[in-house]
Amino acid sequence: MAPSDDRAAATSQRNDDDNISTYTVSEDGASLSDTSERRRAIRNKKFVRTVALVVSTLMSLCAGSNAVFSLYAPKFQSRLRYTQFQVNGVAIGSSIALYLPISVMGYACDRAGPAPLSLLAALLFATGYGTAATLYRKLDIEYNSLGKSPERGNEWSYPIMVFAFVCIGAATCAMYISAVSTCAKNFGKGKYRGLALALPITGFGISGMWISQFASQFLYTVRPDGSKGDVNVVHFFAFLAILLLSVGILGFFTLKVVDEQDLIEEAIEELEQSGLLDDRSLLRRAERGYGTNTPGTPASIESAPLLAGSFRDDDDAKWKKNWVLNAETRRFLADHTMWPFALSFLLMVGPGEAFINNLGTIIGTLSPPSTEGWESETSAATHVSIFGVTSTLARMLIGTVTDLVAPAPQTQHAQLPIHRTSRLQRFTISRVAFMLFFAMTMSLGLAFLASGAAQNHADRFWVVSGCVGAGYGAIFSLAPLIVTIIWGVENFATNFGIVTTLPALGSTFWGLVYAAGYQAGAHQPNHPSGPDGNGDDELFCYGKHCYSLTFWGEAITVWAACLLLLWAWLGPGGWKKRGILI
Repeated sequence: MAPSDDRAAATSQRNDDDNISTYTVSEDGASLSDTSERRRAIRNKKFVRTVALVVSTLMSLCAGSNAVFSLYAPKFQSRLRYTQFQVNGVAIGSSIALYLPISVMGYACDRAGPAPLSLLAALLFATGYGTAATLYRKLDIEYNSLGKSPERGNEWSYPIMVFAFVCIGAATCAMYISAVSTCAKNFGKGKYRGLALALPITGFGISGMWISQFASQFLYTVRPDGSKGDVNVVHFFAFLAILLLSVGILGFFTLKVVDEQDLIEEAIEELEQSGLLDDRSLLRRAERGYGTNTPGTPASIESAPLLAGSFRDDDDAKWKKNWVLNAETRRFLADHTMWPFALSFLLMVGPGEAFINNLGTIIGTLSPPSTEGWESETSAATHVSIFGVTSTLARMLIGTVTDLVAPAPQTQHAQLPIHRTSRLQRFTISRVAFMLFFAMTMSLGLAFLASGAAQNHADRFWVVSGCVGAGYGAIFSLAPLIVTIIWGVENFATNFGIVTTLPALGSTFWGLVYAAGYQAGAHQPNHPSGPDGNGDDELFCYGKHCYSLTFWGEAITVWAACLLLLWAWLGPGGWKKRGILI
């Protein structure tokens, strides 16, 4: 039998181990106890995978707390007297910390496992929300109870608030990547890998909805007449600190990747079959540790146990894993289609992030302010929920429908020429087509807002929240799917981390553009009165001019992103030309 046949048989045997529950007694007299042990091992693996999936989904259900920033952002203006630039500065600090470290955290997750990142997330969440709650309470009492001026004595407080939200953003990053990476690696072999990935991704999307509704229903202030007021920010922050600390610690003990070493072995086998495994340093290491022939001779290379389960001690297994993951990272960065894909992701997600961060103040610009505050025909909590529901539905749709109608490659590793198959006989719709459709849906919501169609008609704002939420959720569900299907699962956290580093730039840019337009509008003469009925209040803006140019720009960048994604798919040397099933 040829060596490649041996490897195929070995791979098939490893795959069968996870699915069969019987064991044929070998001729050397294996006892029935071996059968029981084998069955017990298979059950344990399934149990560990199931627990990891459930906990990953639970963590994701709690991790998206940054999506409800707009719920309390107006309170930063009215209670802490922050300007729109300062409010956006806090949001931008969180967004940068959410995206910029994700490649580093993904690298650590692939190499050290998801459990340490879950513990790191727990500690960062407790630090961030605990600090924010303490600082908010102190400033609120000083400004609104003691009558202290915000201009003097508390210059130090704003950097500390930004630091708190940097911790929150970094914690969100760590918890999300650990949850998604665990599911991607544990269920990469299955037919329903899309559904397995969709569960934590959907949980992340729905977290903003349930958290905002829970806060508005149970963590509210009481008005003098006894009715419900806005969210109690201090109690809300304390609740999130305790909740996220708890689920992060739970993840530390339960997030495990099953048979990760087999994943690495299979990746090496496929790399060798494709002819891409040409780094002799791996062979030389094998020869030094196990071979008896002279290094570099054909006999030594033939006898090197590289692909036959070599490097049995832990040190060599770790070395081999790092070697493979580093090689996968280099190949990922060298793929010319990765860059337009990553840039299109940046241009799509940036506007969505800026929208959800500023949703609360956008609503305030749609209706004339009342003397009791920026109340309108709708509320931030309602539209955070609409955004969350549509985002969740889109993520669930993507996870299930694409498993049924999108092309299905026969490997969980990077797609190489050896995986090219004949034309599929059944009707399929590419995942890229889904991504383009939902990106256009998001851009239509942004254009609807920019046109002024919701101005003085806040009841129409659901169109914007719904379209942007659906597009944002689908894009965030499809991007990791595309990364796993084209470039494999073994280095998923690193590869996806590299792609998702970029949206921090888009979120920051559009957040600043919106803040500049909003603040310029607030400084215009004859602008409406603020919450205190004071016409000189320059913190608040009302009217189409506060946001129109910003959201026209965002819609146009999403259209540009669609062109970049089309080029990566259909352009010269694109995925379709290379025979990649996507």
